[in-house]
Amino acid sequence: MKFRINKMFFLMLVVSICIISCTEEGRFKTEGGNTTPPGVPTLDPARPWIPLYGGARIYYIIPGDEDLLSVDAEYFNERGERFFFSSSFFKDSIDVIGFGAESEYTVYLYGVNRAGVKSEKIPVRVTPNEPAISRVLSTVEILAGFNSLIVDWKNELEQIINIFVDYRYIQNGMERTITQVFSSNMEVDRRFINNVFTLPTDPVHVSYRVADFYGNVSETVTLEPLLLMEDQEIPKFTLQPGDLMVIPEANDSTVLLRNGTRVNTGIPAFFGDHLEGRRYKLIDGILDEGENLNFYHTGELGRTGVTGQGNMPYNIIIYLGGTWELSRIITHQRHSGGHNSANRGHFYRNENVGRFRLYYFDEDPEVMDWVPTTPEDQRTPVPLGISELELILMGKAGDMSYFYPERPQYTKPTRWFRYEAVAGFVDDYTSNRGNCMSEMTLFGRRVDR
Repeated sequence: MKFRINKMFFLMLVVSICIISCTEEGRFKTEGGNTTPPGVPTLDPARPWIPLYGGARIYYIIPGDEDLLSVDAEYFNERGERFFFSSSFFKDSIDVIGFGAESEYTVYLYGVNRAGVKSEKIPVRVTPNEPAISRVLSTVEILAGFNSLIVDWKNELEQIINIFVDYRYIQNGMERTITQVFSSNMEVDRRFINNVFTLPTDPVHVSYRVADFYGNVSETVTLEPLLLMEDQEIPKFTLQPGDLMVIPEANDSTVLLRNGTRVNTGIPAFFGDHLEGRRYKLIDGILDEGENLNFYHTGELGRTGVTGQGNMPYNIIIYLGGTWELSRIITHQRHSGGHNSANRGHFYRNENVGRFRLYYFDEDPEVMDWVPTTPEDQRTPVPLGISELELILMGKAGDMSYFYPERPQYTKPTRWFRYEAVAGFVDDYTSNRGNCMSEMTLFGRRVDR
C-alpha cells in the first residue's frame, strides 16, 4: 500500500509539472488571429531612465495584458538606420545602446503580444554618458616593434568595436599606404601589424580611429612618426662549426660560458621524448600538421623526466650558437588536428603551453644567473568569437610574444635562452598538463660578428 501511495503521489507530481509547464509554454505560442494591440508600457515615474556609457536603461511599468510577449525599443541614427532592442515580458527595464555622442536621443518604447501586434509607441528622450568608441579611443596605444607595430586597447564595455589603423612607410624606395582593421569585443586586447620592412631611420606614419556596430566613428588620431626596430630570425641550422642551436640533454642544468668553463645554474633542462615526441623537433623547422606528429611530449615528466618530481613548470633551455640580443619569439603549438588539419585538434587547449616566462642568461660576473624579462608570467591569449577555421589558421601561423611586451627592446647580449613553461591553457591557465609544443623560433640581433 505504501508503494502504491508513493507511486500515485509521483504520478500526480509529474502531471502537475506538465500542466504548469504547458501553461507557461502557451504564453509563447503565436496567436495569429489576435489583432488587438497590447497595452502601452508607461515610464516608471520614480525612475524613467538612467544614462549608460553610449546608451540608457529605460524603466517602465509592464502592461497587464496576458498575451504580452515583450517590451521593445528602437531608435534611428543620423543616417536613418534603425536599431532594435527587446526585453522579455517579466523585466521592468530595457537597455538601449549604440549612441555616438553625449547628446539627446529619442527612443521609441512599445509592447508586443504573442501575435506580433505592437502597441502604440511612446517617445522617450534620453542623454547617454560618454560613448563606447571614445572610451576605447582614449585607451589605444600603438608602439614601435621589431619590423612591426603593436596595437593595444581596452574595451571595458566589451561591445564589438573595430580599430582602423592607417600607416604609410617607405619600402625599397616606394611609399606604401595600408589600412589594417581589427575587430574585437575583448576587455583587453593586443594585435600586431607584422612585416613592416623599413630602415630604422625611415619613419612610419600612423593614425587610427574607432568604429562600432552602430555606425559611429570616432575622430582620427595621428601619432608622431614612429621608428621601428630591426631583428632577424636566429638560424637553427648553419654550416659553420659551433654555430648551431643546441638543446641540452634532459636534466642538464649547466651552461657553457664564453671563457669555456661550465656553470651549474640549478635549473634542469626539460624532458620531452615521451611517445612520438622528441626535444630536437622543437627547433627542426617542421610544424606539426596533425599527421606527421612533429612535436615534443613531456608525458607529464617535463621538469626532470623522473616520476613523481612533477611536470610543470619545466624549462626549455637553448644554446643560441652565438651571442644575440633577443627581441621576440614565435611558438607553434602541437596541432594533431586530423587529416589535412581538418579540425582544431589541440590548438589553444589541453596539451599545449598557455602560460610561460622568458629568460636570458647574464654572464656578467656580478649576476651569473637566469634573468626574467617580465616580472609576471606571459599568456598566449585564446582567440574568442571566431570560427574554427579562423582559429586553426591562427594556430598554424604561430603565437608571437615579445621579451619586453610593455616597451619593446632587446635583451642584453646572451648565448643562452630559457623558456619556462608554467601552465597549460585549460582551467584558466592553471593546468599542469601543457605537455607539448611543435616549434620555437627566436628573433634578435647578432652582436658577435
